Amino acid sequence: MSAVIHPHIELDDRNQPWISGTQVKVIEVVLDHTAYGFSPVDIHLQHPHLSLAQIHAALAYYYDHQAEIDSEIQRQVVDADRRRSQNLDSPGRRRLRAMGLLP
Repeated sequence: MSAVIHPHIELDDRNQPWISGTQVKVIEVVLDHTAYGFSPVDIHLQHPHLSLAQIHAALAYYYDHQAEIDSEIQRQVVDADRRRSQNLDSPGRRRLRAMGLLP
């Protein structure tokens, strides 16, 4: 990690925000909040090693940098979809289709 830039948040050498002292990226907390609708307390129940202060700091950082984090989430979704579509005809999938285990 390179710099603490917000209470409980630091940036790594690739400029990605992490919760200080953990191996949890801010984007992971954001996805729990936005994709699943989890409240900070819900997130704490799912990740008891994170304090409520750390969770609130991650969400505060998100709202301060929402456009860039939303853009990164979208980029990751597109990348995952691309990789998934490329693997539809992998050798393993061809073998499973030949065995009748995949359509």
